[in-house]
Amino acid sequence: MQRLTFSIITCTWNSEPYLAQSIASVLSQDYPNIEYIFVDGGSTDGTLERIKRIQRPTRLLTDVRGGISNAMNAGIEIATGDVIAHLHSDDYYLHPGVLSAVASHLESSGKNWLFGRILRDLDGELQREKYVSPRYSYSQLLRTNFIPHPATFVRREFIQRAGGFNTKLKYAMDYDLWLKLGGLGDPVQLDEPLAAFREHDGSLSTRDRLPALEEDFRVRLSHAGFNPIARAIHFARYLVRRQRMVQAGARP
Repeated sequence: MQRLTFSIITCTWNSEPYLAQSIASVLSQDYPNIEYIFVDGGSTDGTLERIKRIQRPTRLLTDVRGGISNAMNAGIEIATGDVIAHLHSDDYYLHPGVLSAVASHLESSGKNWLFGRILRDLDGELQREKYVSPRYSYSQLLRTNFIPHPATFVRREFIQRAGGFNTKLKYAMDYDLWLKLGGLGDPVQLDEPLAAFREHDGSLSTRDRLPALEEDFRVRLSHAGFNPIARAIHFARYLVRRQRMVQAGARP
């Protein structure tokens, strides 16, 4: 049986400070069938030069404007692999066997998408997530987004069927896509960490917590149906989460 092929898509924009570790984690994978795609938004800091020095074939789209969702969709459009993964330039895979493990689980399960867990990279120190992930169900996903972007892998035809990323969203494009995918079929859920998510002041999810929470809530309602009781419960949970963030010092 022919093994699955992967398209790893990395979106960049002046990403030089963190890109080397991300690239190294892909190049170290022990799985052979990898297409490596970069989508750059107009970098001027040496990012493009670093990409061009990679000693293996890559595909590079340059000067792609319109935000991160548009960049990720651009990568999907040119991808030829069976499975799509978006690994942002400041994130990285945790060990060389990540793609081998993902391929085995997708092949044996026959499912169209898979997610694992992440570790948080705080100034180079890897830490576990702050919570225990619940078991997947669509209703649980509607309550909260517990699917980490860098540890998610989707068959290309499946992500195209879902319509890709919503370019009108700034923060919750991942969550919106997971809900669209979940409406089409359940994923494989792995409990093991597959990738590191780097937290720093420049990342949107770290910097703009309240606007991100608000957009997350709007996405949730757009997938929640029209039951007034269910929508009221979602609104109540949003208010509680927002109050906790404000008390913790988050600013609009």
